[in-house]
This record gives sequence, C-alpha cells and structure tokens, in this order.
Amino acid sequence: MSTEHADPGHGHSPAAWTAVVIMLVAITIGTVAFFLDVPWLVWASAVLLVIGMIVGWALARAGYGVDGAKTAPKVH
Repeated sequence: MSTEHADPGHGHSPAAWTAVVIMLVAITIGTVAFFLDVPWLVWASAVLLVIGMIVGWALARAGYGVDGAKTAPKVH
C-alpha cells in the first residue's frame, strides 16, 4: 500500500525567506537592545517583528508564497 504525500514546500518561497530575514534582524536588534538596556529600541524591534510578519503575509498574497503564481517550481 503506497501513500504519496505531497511536499508542502516547507516555506521555501520569497515570501517566507523575506519574512524570516526581517524577523531575525528584529530579534537580534531586540536582544542587543535588551542587553544594553535601551527600552525604546526593544519596542521598536517588536514593531519590526510584526512588520516582518505582515510583509510575509502580503508577499504570499501577492503570489510569492509556496506554489504562488509568481514563483518557479523547484525541481528536485
């Protein structure tokens, strides 16, 4: 009995990569700001984190997500 599982893509898309990079930068800035006791920069990095999520969502809706209209399928 063979059951084929479709590859969900695991987020390999321009939308996912852009969102993750923005959020990693936000977390890095927030961590350093927290360590250096700069509260306004910690909050600014939290805002940047939310912006990263919104950018990822917007790019996915624009067709740059997994199996989006503007992405080329990855050949294995």
